[in-house]
Amino acid sequence: MASGLPAGTWGFVAAVFILAGMVKGVVGLGLPTISMALLALFMPPAQAAALLIVPSFFTNVWQARPLNTLGPLLRRIGGMQIGVCVGTLGGAWLLGAPSGHLASAALGVALVAYALWGLFGKPPAIDPASEGWAGLLVGAVTGVVTAATGVFVVPAVPYLQALGLGRDGLIQAMGVSFTVSTVALAGGLWLNGGYAPGAAGASLLMLLPALAGMWAGTRLRRGLSPQTFRVWFMNSLILLGLYQIVEAILSSM
Repeated sequence: MASGLPAGTWGFVAAVFILAGMVKGVVGLGLPTISMALLALFMPPAQAAALLIVPSFFTNVWQARPLNTLGPLLRRIGGMQIGVCVGTLGGAWLLGAPSGHLASAALGVALVAYALWGLFGKPPAIDPASEGWAGLLVGAVTGVVTAATGVFVVPAVPYLQALGLGRDGLIQAMGVSFTVSTVALAGGLWLNGGYAPGAAGASLLMLLPALAGMWAGTRLRRGLSPQTFRVWFMNSLILLGLYQIVEAILSSM
C-alpha cells in the first residue's frame, strides 16, 4: 500500500504532486496523467493510482463549478459518465488492479497516444443526434483504460473537445468527467483490494502539495503561453510513455 513507502520517498512523491498540480493549473488537466507517469517509475501502478484519488477528486470538483451551468452540461455528457462508471468497474473486475509489466506498458501506450493526439490530432465532428450512444461508448472505453492504467484522459478529452462546448464549458466538462472517473477508479481499486484505509490517508496527505501546485500553475499561466507549455508537456509525456513501454518489455524478458 501507499502508506508503506520508505520515509525518504515522500519528499519526491510530494514534489510529483506539486508538479502535477502546476500542470493542471496551467492547462486545466494533467494531474492524474503526470502523477501516474512519474510515480509509476518507482512504484506499482496500482499504488500510484491509490495516491492520486484524493488530490484528483478535490481539484476536479473545484474545476466542475459553477453549479448553475452544471444541469445543462450533464444533459449532454451524463451518458458518458454512466459509461465511465460501467467501464471502470467492469474493467477492474475483469482485469484486476493495474500491476506488473503489462500495466506499465499499457500506461506507456496511453501516455504516448494521448500526447500524440494532443500535438497533432483534431477533434472529430460529433453529430448532436449521436451524442447519446457516442458518449456511452467513449465513456465505457475511457473506463476500461482507467481501470488498466489509472489514466482517464483517453479518449474522454478528445470527445469532450469535439462537442463544441466553448473554453469554459470544456474546462467544466473535464472537471465533471475527471471527478466521476476518480470516484470510479477508487471503487475499482477497492473492489480489487488496492484502496485500503492506509492508502486513503496517504492520498489525503498529497492534497496540499497538489493544491499548492495548482495555485502556482494558475499564476504561471498569466505570463506563459499555454500553447508553448502544452507542447513541452506533451513531448515530456511521449518520453515518459516510451520509457514505460521499453522498461516493461526489457523487464519481462
